[in-house]
Amino acid sequence: MGDKFSRLAALRPARSASEKPATLRAPDEADPLARLLGAGIARNHYGEHLAIRNWFATPEFIEPAVTALDLLTRTGLCNGRTSGRRSQVRRPASGRVPHANRELLDPEKWLFLDTETTGLSGGTGTYAFLVGLAWWNSGGLQVEQLFLRDFSEEHSLLYELAARISERPVLVTFNGKTFDWPLLENRFTMTRAIKVPKLAAHLDLLHPARALWKLRLGSVRLMDLEREVLDAERLGLHRFGDVASALIPQYYFDYLRGGSPDPLAGVVKHNQMDLRGLAALFGKINSLLDERSSLDSEQSLDMFGLSRFLERRGERGRAQTACSHALHAGLPAEFRRQARRDLALLAKRKGDWEQAAEIWQELAADAKDGVEACEQLAMHHERRCKDFQRALEFAQLALMKLERQGWSSRDPYWHARRARREEKLMCRINRLQHRINRSNSAPLLAKAAAAHTGAR
Repeated sequence: MGDKFSRLAALRPARSASEKPATLRAPDEADPLARLLGAGIARNHYGEHLAIRNWFATPEFIEPAVTALDLLTRTGLCNGRTSGRRSQVRRPASGRVPHANRELLDPEKWLFLDTETTGLSGGTGTYAFLVGLAWWNSGGLQVEQLFLRDFSEEHSLLYELAARISERPVLVTFNGKTFDWPLLENRFTMTRAIKVPKLAAHLDLLHPARALWKLRLGSVRLMDLEREVLDAERLGLHRFGDVASALIPQYYFDYLRGGSPDPLAGVVKHNQMDLRGLAALFGKINSLLDERSSLDSEQSLDMFGLSRFLERRGERGRAQTACSHALHAGLPAEFRRQARRDLALLAKRKGDWEQAAEIWQELAADAKDGVEACEQLAMHHERRCKDFQRALEFAQLALMKLERQGWSSRDPYWHARRARREEKLMCRINRLQHRINRSNSAPLLAKAAAAHTGAR
């Protein structure tokens, strides 16, 4: 019921008068930049800054799925591989979001954020001269952009930003945890007057996007995702003549030095597109992570990326399903071996030993490698089937394949890992030979014992 009420709230025609931002003053003839940008003058007790407000019908409001929020906020192995043992993924009770709070579950409390800055390296000398904000309103997206005409207006802008975050404390960004929000935290701290706003939650969509689409696209820049993953034409996300991100700081510095403000109109449009693309990206990720969604229409590489993302967050059952879909959908040849390996490991962890062994059997015939598959089959026949002779054959085959690989790797740690692997295989071979010899000698010992008893 709570999700339904949240959706209805986000679709309300407008906010109450007490919640509306302060009225903007129209720019005068002496402020050509504000007139160029279509901005109004916002004023508070710290001074003035520009504010550009627009409402867009697309992307439409998307009701967040509880399962998607669960996966996006789940702790554990989230952003890559770990060395050694796999870290434990902390899973919440079914149907709940970890560290759930009312703000996170209420889309009316969400605030999409993207900044344009005077540099990309961060540090105390980097300013956010344009802060783009967006939130769901009237079924569409309300966008507000706060702009500094001069660095002296920073206190005024940050005060207004703090007010927006206090209203909507759930931040949604694209690489904002690494760049945008730490930069803004630093700017708040340097004012010595405006406290850093407290966030109820922070959803950074870069890492999920990288996991889901990097295999297919290589680059997961927001504009690439708009073009290749999102329906940019339907959403009206037209990037024709878009400003290159690397040039944005220079355009702003040129304006401060008395240059033409015209390029800044393109910067504002670029920021608007980023905010709308960010909201649309959440909708796409939300639909993929929703356990009720169908994967039939997705591309094979995207499904493979989804399976790896789900596995890293402890959803092994759904990961196995997505991986199977990817293979059946015609996964490219260079990824099929990795997908089959993942499927075998998922089946093994699920306790489906026979399916895992069947997949390992296929991979063991791989002339290029097959070492791991032979090792897994040796373990399977030794521990599950108690067929020590068959286990010995696979262990010896694994050792032979490992010796054929050669020593040409440039990885300085590869040789040490290979030596440990050879030692482990030799220990397994010796143990299996001992067990086979002992099982073969058992009938002879029993016969000798019987003969000795008969002689007495």
